[in-house]
Amino acid sequence: MRLTILGSGTNLHPSRAAAGYLVRTDQLIVLDFGPRTLMNLIKTGVDRHRITHILFSHFHADHFSDFITFFFDAVIYAKYGGGHRPAMTLIGPKGTIRLFQSIMRSFPSFSPAPFRVALKEVTTKPFTIGDTRIVPKPMVHVPDLSSVGYRIEHRGKTIVYSGDVQYCDALVALCKDADLAVLDCSFPANRPGAAHLHAGQCGQVATEAGVGQLVLSHFYPVADRYDVKAQAGEQYGGKIWKGKDLLTIPV
Repeated sequence: MRLTILGSGTNLHPSRAAAGYLVRTDQLIVLDFGPRTLMNLIKTGVDRHRITHILFSHFHADHFSDFITFFFDAVIYAKYGGGHRPAMTLIGPKGTIRLFQSIMRSFPSFSPAPFRVALKEVTTKPFTIGDTRIVPKPMVHVPDLSSVGYRIEHRGKTIVYSGDVQYCDALVALCKDADLAVLDCSFPANRPGAAHLHAGQCGQVATEAGVGQLVLSHFYPVADRYDVKAQAGEQYGGKIWKGKDLLTIPV
């Protein structure tokens, strides 16, 4: 397994793309698709037209908006560029089907797409993509929005992606004994904010869950003004990565 960070920041971060991650197992799986992540996906050298599954944690714009450009590119490629791409499956929490049906109806040329598009809503039931097992779990973020984190398992290794989240028992359970956990580190411990983890809580979750390696990501600009890696390290003694765009970590 390999994790590549496509975006380690937030909506309008001055030096980072917003939320997005590429996980390579026997599949190419994209987790969230925030602003500026599509160009970073292209920089990885991965053929974007081979991507068949995109998993969304929730639908705030900083986790979603580059999907519009990605999908339009796929349509043009298949209709007019002489290319072929396999079916695309879009997966997310409650509200996914309604949102994407609305998008497909509203954007010119999106419907009918020249390839099959499947929509799937998930709560807690595990599912497989090829030989990769994925366990979703509802997370606590904001009260008016459904959010999920994902546990990705392949050949005895596990990567967890929290999405946006507050500290909660569900997050600790999702991360239990994971080889690598990518956690929402929006704020430094000394400047906490609403609806997200701060660096100290990231370390706390990693310790409580027995995580092998911790990746801090989804930084608001204020987080880059402090040593969030050291703050997380006050709570967690394992390997800590401070996320950056295009960082690739083997698992």
